[in-house]
Amino acid sequence: MTVQVGDIEIGGSELVIIAGPCVIESPEHSLKMAMSLKKIMVEAKIPFIFKTSFDKANRTSVKSFRGPGMEEGLEILREVKDTTGVPILTDIHSPDQAEQVAEVADVLQIPAFLCRQTDLLLAAGETGKCVNVKKGQFIAPTDMVNIVKKIESTGNSNILLTERGASFGYNNLVADMRAIHAMKKSGYPVVFDATHSAQQPGGLGNATGGDREIIPTLAKSAVAAGSDAVFMEVHDDVVNAKSDASTQWPLERTDGLVVILKKIFQVVRESNE
Repeated sequence: MTVQVGDIEIGGSELVIIAGPCVIESPEHSLKMAMSLKKIMVEAKIPFIFKTSFDKANRTSVKSFRGPGMEEGLEILREVKDTTGVPILTDIHSPDQAEQVAEVADVLQIPAFLCRQTDLLLAAGETGKCVNVKKGQFIAPTDMVNIVKKIESTGNSNILLTERGASFGYNNLVADMRAIHAMKKSGYPVVFDATHSAQQPGGLGNATGGDREIIPTLAKSAVAAGSDAVFMEVHDDVVNAKSDASTQWPLERTDGLVVILKKIFQVVRESNE
């Protein structure tokens, strides 16, 4: 099955990249990142969805930067969408946000920690928009079928499933590429979150750590394993990023990575024909 997001088909003959900064830091920064990433993807001829969050509700510390909030954040996302013409993906955290966010966003994302919240899944499904569910670090990939059924019960079959690693001891994640194969049995496209899979949750004590340099290895492995799209948080100044600084991918290194991912995708698809 393929899923349509605007003019972009996910699960078809082209690799799709979902990328952008972890959180909205300012209107100017969001627009700059969207335009810069669009330029990279146009040159590489890769379909592109811009992602960023108006609220990071599950930050490690109560003092961590969360973003501008929904009202201001949606205004910024609308400007980005109108200016660039690029589809938008953003998170929702409660059922009451779904309808309003769906007026702007093309893809509603369910965060991993909330992936089993029935009311949230139903509210997202009822908008008719594409719903991307991140697999919780605490559940098996085969359990995602029950989450799919919740969204399908609303009559919505525009569903994406995202692998982002599983809990492995304390402050660590492991990305098991078998999860991609397992979730594809649902019949829906599978996305691989290459940056969150490199995290070490709470690894810095009052913040999440991670290993940025493992991101290309994980992304290439996931595409080789059959993922239909790659999700990446990208920033133009990773050291000073206001959220997930340890695992955002540098903007200046993005073009080289996505070109390699596209080549791997093409080889995999050709070998399956």
